[in-house]
Order: sequence, then C-alpha cells, then structure tokens
Amino acid sequence: MLQVEVFDASQATEAAATFHRDGFVVVPNALTPDQLALAQSGAYRVIRAQMEETALKKANRGFARYSFGEQMQHPEWQILIDLPTTLPILEAIWGDGDFTCTGGGGDYCAPGAKIQSLHSDLTDFFHDPWNQTTVCDVPAPFIVINFLMVDFTKENGATRFVPATQRSRSAPPRLGVEPEWMKNSILCASAGTAVIRDVRCWHGGTANKSKQIRPMSAVGYFAPWFRTPAPHMDPAVFETLSPRAQQLCRFIVAK
Repeated sequence: MLQVEVFDASQATEAAATFHRDGFVVVPNALTPDQLALAQSGAYRVIRAQMEETALKKANRGFARYSFGEQMQHPEWQILIDLPTTLPILEAIWGDGDFTCTGGGGDYCAPGAKIQSLHSDLTDFFHDPWNQTTVCDVPAPFIVINFLMVDFTKENGATRFVPATQRSRSAPPRLGVEPEWMKNSILCASAGTAVIRDVRCWHGGTANKSKQIRPMSAVGYFAPWFRTPAPHMDPAVFETLSPRAQQLCRFIVAK
C-alpha cells in the first residue's frame, strides 16, 4: 500500500510542495457528511442508469470498468467545483486563482474488473519537431480532483499511483513488465477523501475483487496559462452556480 502524507486547506503551501514533488496530494475529509451523501446519491443514480444500458463486457474502460462521462449538469457534481477544502491548494499549486474548471465526471469499476495498465491522462500537445520540449517539461497544465465515494481498499479496485512520474519522458511500463512495487502503490483512503492529481502522473485502477462497485467522482481544472475550452455546460445550470463557481466555469458554459 502507498504511504502518503495528508493535508488540509490550512496547509496549502505544504500540500502544494508535495504535489509538485509527487504529482498528487491527498486531502481527507474534503467533503462534509452531507456533501458526501449528496455526491454518492448522484454517483449511484448515474451508475444504475449506465449499467442498465451498458453491460459489463461492453463497459467503455474495459470489462466492468466505466467512465462517468461529463456529469456537470447534475448538482451532485456542481457542489464539487468550488470547495473551500480544495481550492486553496489549487491556488497554492498554481500561485494564482485564475484557473478554470473543465467539467466533471470520474469513473467506477464493478466486481470482476481487472487491473488497468498504468497510464497518463495527457498526451503531448507541443509536438515539437526537434523533441526539445514536451508536455512533461512544463508545470502542471491540467489537474483533476478525484473524490472517493467509498472507502478505497486493496480489494475493491483502488487506484495505484507512481509518485514523481508526472515529468517523466518515459512511457509507463506495460502490465507484463510492471514492477511489483508499482502494482502495490495502491492508494487506500476513506470515502470523502480528495486526491488532487497532475493528470500526467502515472496511475491505473486495480482489480475489483470485492462485492461492491468502486465509484470515484471528479472535477478538472486547467492552469491559468492553459486553455483548450470545450463549452458544454447548460447556461441554465451556470446561472445556478455561486459567483466563484461561475468564474471557474466561464469557459465551459455554452453560449
């Protein structure tokens, strides 16, 4: 199991330093009990609908492994946008509050899901023909905050992370040659925990050997200097958000 330091918003500077070193940082109790209950209700409602429509063998991430897809139209995801437990850490990471929200979703795996290959969630957007600069050479352009909807354990498909790989130019190892220590770098934490991660950091789901679905909701943010907006949020939903959440979502609201 992966051993990590944990932080809260009052330790934003220290949390940011750990994020820059490891590529992720862990914030327990990021959601209040009421917020967690609401987020869980939304996650399970969407899970029921998606699994009724899509069989395990046709899941979009491999057998029994699903992506939520874009869910920011739902209040259960909207409450995650501007949490006082997470935004101060993002502000410390980027040294600026002018970052933007990219949307929300997450993933889940049902019992029977197999281990997932290690991967990064961001391809190289520089395409430098001289190969002098890659996406690994810049500060974090894209951060996702994953919110654990259940306790993550070794049995139920918790995510494994390989620290300090966010700037690696190497490709993650294939499953057949992945070292055991990487396969065992599993982040186990309680429901309501937030994992603030540089999407370049190598990570992968593990096998779900339990009898429960393992859901993880998420919200993404672009750095103040990075923009690839894809407007998709309903203006009616945008109008219901707090002023701070509207500022964060200003580039994803459909005109």
